[in-house]
Amino acid sequence: MSNFEETFPRPQAGPFGVVRESGDQERVTVLVAAFEGWNDAGDAATDAVQFLAEHYGAKDVFEVTSDDFYDYQFSRPIVRRAATGEVKIVWPTTKLATATVPGTNLDLVLLHGWEPSYRWRSFTAELLEQATLLDVDFVVMVGALLADVPHTRPIPVTKTSDTAELQEELGVDPSQYEGPTGIVGVLSHMASLGGFPTVSLWAAVPHYVAQSPSPKAELALLREIEELLNITLPLDVIAEDAEAWERGVNELASDDPEIAAYVQQLEEAKDTTDLPEATGDAIAKEFERYLRRRRDEK
Repeated sequence: MSNFEETFPRPQAGPFGVVRESGDQERVTVLVAAFEGWNDAGDAATDAVQFLAEHYGAKDVFEVTSDDFYDYQFSRPIVRRAATGEVKIVWPTTKLATATVPGTNLDLVLLHGWEPSYRWRSFTAELLEQATLLDVDFVVMVGALLADVPHTRPIPVTKTSDTAELQEELGVDPSQYEGPTGIVGVLSHMASLGGFPTVSLWAAVPHYVAQSPSPKAELALLREIEELLNITLPLDVIAEDAEAWERGVNELASDDPEIAAYVQQLEEAKDTTDLPEATGDAIAKEFERYLRRRRDEK
């Protein structure tokens, strides 16, 4: 047995050692992080983390000092008005919130932030220091990017890890990406260097419907998070929103022959390259999800 398995035993557990009806199982703390901006096409990543925060009633425990990291001419504060007429200014910032998943040995640290304007090294060091203080065992970075994918097919989610043990456990490869990166890529890299086993999830949002919200991409990310964390989330409303979103895009595409032709081209490419290879795995995952929901409903 490896040191990794000795530290995080997995009898009837998910990939991170999360056990349902955990009893005396050792607690597992997972940091799930998403940032608005360049890393968040259609707001899919931050919406997914916000969903987790609202569902589990997460409580804020830390906030970076915004003036140290943000250029307010680039990431401008937003004026909000309450129903009472009270005015509030919402400053761009990054917060950590914590929650416990009932009936499991899982604790969550949820990071919702804005990509900083400068001092990225200090910014990531400050967040990883907090992760250490909160006893984080694993890190899940969540992002969304624009891609040449059709809105009519399942949203692809790319899963990578630079942690050898997780590559074997999850059956994933290290990222092969080279080029410009955002704070999600930087924090993921620095977390791995800091000794945190780290996984990255990236949803591919159709570039021709890039505006937010993107519920189909959010749903795809949350389903991947379900698998990783061995949890069940109430996703019926988001699934309905995703179906309504797809119907709306269908109507828009039908009014523009050029877009309709382009979508058909993307569909043919997707079906030719991905669908035959992925069908068996997709069916198996869906069946496992069905069994898990049946257990949770008993």
